[in-house]
Amino acid sequence: MNYIEQLQQLLSREQVTTNEVLRTQHGKDESYHEPHLPDVVVFPKTAEEVSKIVILANDQRIPVVPFGLGTSLEGHVIPYKGGISLDLSMMNAVLEVRPDDFLVKVQPGVTRSQLNKELKKYGLFFSVDPGADATLGGMAATNASGTTSVRYGIMRDQVRDLEVVLANGDVIHTGGLAAKSSSGYHLNGLMVGSEGTLGVITELTLRVYGIPEKIIAGRATFETIQQAVDAVVSLKQAGIPMARIELVDKRSIEQVNFASDTNFPETPTLFLEFHGNEAGLKSDVIFATELLNDNGCIELAFEQDERARNQLWELRHNLAYTYIHSAPGKKLMSTDVVVPINSLPDAIQNSREKIESMEIDAGIVGHVGDGNYHILLMVDMESQEEIARAKELNEHVVEYALSLGGTCTGEHGVGLGKAKYQQQEHGAAYIWMKEIKRLLDPNNIMNPGKIFID
Repeated sequence: MNYIEQLQQLLSREQVTTNEVLRTQHGKDESYHEPHLPDVVVFPKTAEEVSKIVILANDQRIPVVPFGLGTSLEGHVIPYKGGISLDLSMMNAVLEVRPDDFLVKVQPGVTRSQLNKELKKYGLFFSVDPGADATLGGMAATNASGTTSVRYGIMRDQVRDLEVVLANGDVIHTGGLAAKSSSGYHLNGLMVGSEGTLGVITELTLRVYGIPEKIIAGRATFETIQQAVDAVVSLKQAGIPMARIELVDKRSIEQVNFASDTNFPETPTLFLEFHGNEAGLKSDVIFATELLNDNGCIELAFEQDERARNQLWELRHNLAYTYIHSAPGKKLMSTDVVVPINSLPDAIQNSREKIESMEIDAGIVGHVGDGNYHILLMVDMESQEEIARAKELNEHVVEYALSLGGTCTGEHGVGLGKAKYQQQEHGAAYIWMKEIKRLLDPNNIMNPGKIFID
């Protein structure tokens, strides 16, 4: 009896499939990385079932690759060693809302929008917004962030506890319900961002927030990137509690206008959002307006209407898809680096000069409040020349970020695409990361080939 038949006995035939269409769906993500099919797709319903699957896989040295919705951008869920694609979509229950503790307990297949729909009943919301409607298990696995991280923090900041199935089948909890603890190693921090290489997340306890009384969005345009980033530094130094500060460069604004029938000035633009109460926001907006104007703001517009605000952020979130629709048949490559905020203008200018010298059509956007920026470009995967040029640009951007003391990835994760930079970025610590991997997964069955190139 082969291992697939054994899986069907452990679970049910409906939960274990070798259907080629489903295998194809689970052999790719939204990245430009080459697809590769798993041998089988398995749909567990409980942590106990996950444990049984992993025990069988560990005994027989079968790779296990956790799968959420496939929205990752660095090849995280592509099973290059074959084996089991462990689809957690059937584990999609909001298990408990604790409004007085500002906590929620969910299964890994719950999506961000699904959670916020449930939380709205309690006057609460979950803050991490990566743009894609990703699963919370996947967001924790890659330590996702997004537009709101400048105020509320990244995924790692929201995780109070995780239930994790380790490679030997053991089920552990990495935290608790308390707001803080000085007890033991910080296992939440170890598991968040581990990309399925140390275990399978089967439950999450997450921090949530009260829905702000008042929200105001704004759009500020500048002549130069330098002015825009200087304005961001001024806002942060002044202590204004910004919820979002997003930079969209001239090329990307052109793309927005073309695709969305808007008529925004085609210059570097900040998309802003303020959260607070009526009285506090009024003074924050007045002060912010003064600072933006002092830094050369050309045009400033605020939106208080919910529909108008949502439209503004939809334009920002859908920018990647705008590029995708502009080039049918090509794949999107999105770079992802973080540099110290003071170095951001130099880094973006360096990237723009490289883009123009290579005659590549690409836009630059970023979560400038925390120094994170992306280059969006479309690549013809049938053209080796285009692939090579895109990789050259990506490598240049990463190398420059690392030279400034930055990181090769701020939110997309390492996966396959950023594995080659780990030694350079982490130095001797990289060796100890590999030792942790060997200790927890000695047979290398958990998402093999990701993060560690050897």
